[in-house]
Amino acid sequence: MQWESLLSLRKQGDTKKRIRKEEDQTRSGFEVDFDRIIFSSAFRSLQDKTQVIPLSKTSFVHTRLTHSLEVSVVGRSLGRQVGSAIIEKHPYLQKVHGYEINDFGAIVAAASLAHDIGNPPFGHSGEKAIGNYFKNGNGKRFRDQLSEKEYQDLIDFEGNANGFKILTESKNGVQGGLRLTYATLGAFMKYPKESLPKKPTAHIADKKFGVFQTDTSFFKEVAKNLGLLNRAKGDNLSFARHPLAFLVEAADDICYTIIDFEDGINLGWIAEETALEYLINLVKDRINTANYSALTQTKDRLAYLRSLAIGTLISEAVEVFIENEESILSGTFQDSLMDRSKYKAQIDDIIDESITKIYRSQEVTDKEIAGYNILTTLLDSFTTACENHYRGKATHFDALLLKSLDSPLPEEASVYEYTMFCCCFISMLTDGNALQLFKKIKGDL
Repeated sequence: MQWESLLSLRKQGDTKKRIRKEEDQTRSGFEVDFDRIIFSSAFRSLQDKTQVIPLSKTSFVHTRLTHSLEVSVVGRSLGRQVGSAIIEKHPYLQKVHGYEINDFGAIVAAASLAHDIGNPPFGHSGEKAIGNYFKNGNGKRFRDQLSEKEYQDLIDFEGNANGFKILTESKNGVQGGLRLTYATLGAFMKYPKESLPKKPTAHIADKKFGVFQTDTSFFKEVAKNLGLLNRAKGDNLSFARHPLAFLVEAADDICYTIIDFEDGINLGWIAEETALEYLINLVKDRINTANYSALTQTKDRLAYLRSLAIGTLISEAVEVFIENEESILSGTFQDSLMDRSKYKAQIDDIIDESITKIYRSQEVTDKEIAGYNILTTLLDSFTTACENHYRGKATHFDALLLKSLDSPLPEEASVYEYTMFCCCFISMLTDGNALQLFKKIKGDL
């Protein structure tokens, strides 16, 4: 893969090529991407979506919105540091094409800002609830009416694929969703493949999938324009990752490792002494003993160690990326940057503690159970209403329910199209909206 193609400024609907050195130097197309994402309604909805703890009553914990903002900040630093090294190594990118160090930072920051934009309510349990409905619940009734790949999209409903749909789908006459640059879309695509075959290799890009069957045509256009390597066999759709997607992934890994851990500390679920020990193990090579000893309060020591830990992992991710640039560009680099980190053992210790004390805590478990019930009820209600509508058998209740949709149903739709329509509508709800709609359906006003 070639950097000059990977940094494409093209946007959906463009009729002529965009050239970086001819752009407005005060606000690049990549910075426009960031602005469009942050002002979008889909991004704003993340303020009431779970990061770890659903329907939390405390302001201590992160929502998807605060998490995404932090990931974007880390992503910008990663992008700029990598960009500095790349332009130094490949000076023609600046001299011939006009790309700047900050362009790398802007692309990674924008993609990082959007990385969770497609996640449904109630965290990752929301994805599982949607998948379970179609695999084991009443949604099984659609199985024989769908292709294998269409059904796989539903039973493995994936926030990354839904995010690509949100960012690119034409709606209400607006072409191409947010009309982001192909470079930003490429960096966003951590899993540039369709849902089948499932995990065909141990490559990190095959861990999940990143496009629904409704969106494969434009997905291929983006990949082709960027020059992503085709990894597909037969009629399947699979590409090598855009190199900057590794930085988006690293930014997310760094933030959830450290910040989720911090949430557990603030909630009192992880002992402060344990937290200090784990973080010191991570940053012991960089800690300033005099500065640390001068801090007398535990919360100040935690803040200092958190900041140092994030900085340490940013430097490490940049180093791993630069050392492996050639294999990343050739599509043969198979791991996440953090999996290649010399701090992997310390990172794993922190994550293991978070799994035990946070992700599997009773409060999180109880609210995930509630989230499952809420989403299952919503899916059953809306898929039934759509099914009856397209069969010409809609009841008065069905008609009332369909008025709740944020956009009207298309005049004609296949079973896959209307079930996916329902999934995407429900995935756009916030935790609070989903709960409110659930109560309304149940008659609890």
